Amino acid sequence: MEALSYSAYVDINAPLVERCRLHDRQAQAELYRRYAKAMFNAALRITGDYAEAEDVLQDSFLSAFRELSSYKGDSSFGAWLKRIVVNKSINCLRQRRLALVPLGEQHHDAPLETHYSADDEAETHYRADVLRRCIQELPDGYRVVLTLYLLEGYDHLEVAGILGISESTSKSQYSRARAKLRELAAQQGLR
Repeated sequence: MEALSYSAYVDINAPLVERCRLHDRQAQAELYRRYAKAMFNAALRITGDYAEAEDVLQDSFLSAFRELSSYKGDSSFGAWLKRIVVNKSINCLRQRRLALVPLGEQHHDAPLETHYSADDEAETHYRADVLRRCIQELPDGYRVVLTLYLLEGYDHLEVAGILGISESTSKSQYSRARAKLRELAAQQGLR
């Protein structure tokens, strides 16, 4: 009987991270090149503002390189960096006085449906752009919860911890965000 072999997680960026710890500017530039686009997109989805997302991106990389000693390698560098970006994005919103929409009326958690052919690439891109704009029109509280849960992959307990709210508030905000998103999409002709 063959023995199963399990290999430990190895971050492909470990050599670059080690060079960054030694203040190697080329290694820093390479890590920036590898992660900047994805981290910018995460910041933009949370902040809803292009200029603020750029600021968050730059601030996040500066913090990451300054605080590299706190990176222990127990997760990928990308996951560690993403956590910094998410936290800085949320802090940016808090500076704008992020106010979650109060609990009140209940919405059903019906699925967001779009009916279009995947073969029609131009139509698909158009609809994706409209949906992105609709997400940006959501109130900050809705957009942040929706982004963290649906787009960034955090569960409601993690979203609650990040935002300092209860898990039930996260679920409620997510449900309301989806309902509002359906409403905005319908106004734009998406069904």
